[in-house]
Amino acid sequence: MMKMYQPFHLVTLSPWPLLMSFSLLSMMVSLMNWFNNFNYYMLLFSMISMILCMYQWWRDVIRESTYQGYHTYKVMKSMKLGMLLFIMSEILFFFSIFWCYFHMFLSPSIEIGSLWPPKNIITFNPYHIPLLNTIILLSSGVTITWCHYSLLLMMKKNSFISLLITMILGIIFSMYQYKEYNDASFTISDSVYGSIFFMATGFHGLHVIIGTLFLMVNLLRIYYNNYSSNHHFGFEAAAWYWHFVDVVWLFLYLLVYFWSS
Repeated sequence: MMKMYQPFHLVTLSPWPLLMSFSLLSMMVSLMNWFNNFNYYMLLFSMISMILCMYQWWRDVIRESTYQGYHTYKVMKSMKLGMLLFIMSEILFFFSIFWCYFHMFLSPSIEIGSLWPPKNIITFNPYHIPLLNTIILLSSGVTITWCHYSLLLMMKKNSFISLLITMILGIIFSMYQYKEYNDASFTISDSVYGSIFFMATGFHGLHVIIGTLFLMVNLLRIYYNNYSSNHHFGFEAAAWYWHFVDVVWLFLYLLVYFWSS
């Protein structure tokens, strides 16, 4: 029987998609349990299970691409398209939040006094932590671009240092976001303003944390020489995601912090 060779990669049987689905289901159920019953033990177990599945799944993907050579240019093209479609779905997700914000901002209902922000809501000063976080994220966009060019020129030391700086800036951003939440004079249940504010900034903060983990994996891959000048899609996907997070924050800063202050 003649064997047919083709440039596409047929993934072998893997338990990780199913186990990851169960871990995410368990995490969502345990999150509701934490909110309602203040019991976080099941949540910790679910998060450990999810992290283990992520680690093993990424390990298999790295093996397929780096050591087995299954990620050909055709495969990378498909993966790039998949990442772009994923980012587009994320854009639509944040678009829905901004739609809600504009609806309440441009025509505030009588229930909140026909005012925006509603009465008794003390908004954040846009020139304090929000502006600092904007500078931090824009700086991280510069350093991740520096890392990309260093990879293209095969400058390992520069790419490692620049990506490490990007990761540190992401962590600093999350720390300042946490401080801002602690200093907030309103909560998620304080009128529609509080709901929209914490929904928008909270999901963006979650994306920053996910992006930081994404960068951490790439930092290890650069350290172990997994990338070449023409084969580093793992890093490109992380860079696209990080630039998307930067752009969303610019809209958040201008509309939610600056315009509403």
